[in-house]
Amino acid sequence: MSDTPPDRLSVNPRSPHFDAEALQRGIGIRFKGVQRRDVEEYSLSEGWIRVQLGKKVDRHGQPLTIKLSGPVEAWFEDGGAEDAAD
Repeated sequence: MSDTPPDRLSVNPRSPHFDAEALQRGIGIRFKGVQRRDVEEYSLSEGWIRVQLGKKVDRHGQPLTIKLSGPVEAWFEDGGAEDAAD
């Protein structure tokens, strides 16, 4: 796996943008200069994140989310293969 995180990633297993391997490595997200830990989905190229809207859920039990636009930065929190070799 490369050292660059995917352009779009979701934590919801039902999403087509879900990637368990990338999530296991840990993804750090900085949105508008502030590190966020409550991101449900992000897109680097389109410049947005989705965060949960309180404790509200839809009729299927999935959390309601809101899309926030702005500059997004993403990185892997662990080094992957380099850390395993050290």
